[in-house]
Amino acid sequence: MRLLVLAGDGIGPEITAATLAVLRAASDRFRLGLEFAEDVVGHESLKRHGTTIRAEVLAAAKSADGLILGPAAISDFKDEARGEINPSKFFRKSLDLYANIRPARTYPGLPGRVGDFDLVVVRENTEGFYADRNMAAGGGEMLVTPDVAIALRRITRACCERIARAAFALAMARRKRVTIVHKANVLRLSDGLFIEECRKVAREFPEVESNDVLIDAMMAHLVRAPNHFDVIVTTNMFGDILSDLTAELSGSLGLGGSLNAGVDYAMAQAAHGSAPDIAGKNVANPFSLVLSAMLLLAWHGRRTGQKAFGAAAAAIERAVEAAISARETTGDVGGNLGTRETGAALASRLSKA
Repeated sequence: MRLLVLAGDGIGPEITAATLAVLRAASDRFRLGLEFAEDVVGHESLKRHGTTIRAEVLAAAKSADGLILGPAAISDFKDEARGEINPSKFFRKSLDLYANIRPARTYPGLPGRVGDFDLVVVRENTEGFYADRNMAAGGGEMLVTPDVAIALRRITRACCERIARAAFALAMARRKRVTIVHKANVLRLSDGLFIEECRKVAREFPEVESNDVLIDAMMAHLVRAPNHFDVIVTTNMFGDILSDLTAELSGSLGLGGSLNAGVDYAMAQAAHGSAPDIAGKNVANPFSLVLSAMLLLAWHGRRTGQKAFGAAAAAIERAVEAAISARETTGDVGGNLGTRETGAALASRLSKA
């Protein structure tokens, strides 16, 4: 498996280095033959090449078997005409990574805020209330007058159908429950279309129990009883918010793995930002990117039929669970190790397992 690795900004290089240590240990143990090619995006690319992302990097991503993207300082990149392109958005659009899969679970040894749970947020990734993702040309936000701004949201049957199918297929491999999250009482046409397509797909999966919940009620339900949920499917912005909430409820946003997947390509990406305030201090939790890379290995294994990749992914998750229980972690999840040391301890644990 050939992986393109782009460390990104802020804490990106630190958590990426820790993740690569874990992947090398997994590759050795399970004979995966992982190969890594590294390049730059974000501020480093802007400094070297005058743009945050180059065409050559996209070509490399398309020729690789998977992409690992560290967090980028996206709030710094405001003018695409000056080369300030959001790398995350760029790859999601360019590779049609329509499904953002974000598991969230609690771990033994880490006190839960709301009890034990294990769920997955399946988020549509290519349209919705994201101004850079719903127009063929131009942005989806307009400043009509200095005091009036308008935002458009695109919702299409095709995108609703395929994200629903991804959610129901995932549920078949889990506890066979899907919750459709929406705001159709207000967004009657667009979220109404989303629900309609989800229900059509649901009829193809009679073994899967499904229901739908309003987004505002869903926030309350998750805080009160997240163990009631298995697979949650929703539109782009709602999924972005829900997945941050569920990751934090599990113990830390630093535990939020995230896979962006399409038909032909997939990208592992930590669910959090670049955290420039702690960059270079060796305190960032690398587990979000480690767990994202774990999801990428599992995706490649399913796609190619190579069981060793699924076994390696399962071993990484077990090693993370054991490390959290033993407090071989960074401070946000109860340990006292640095980023490098956490990655090294996890790699060592994986090698010995």
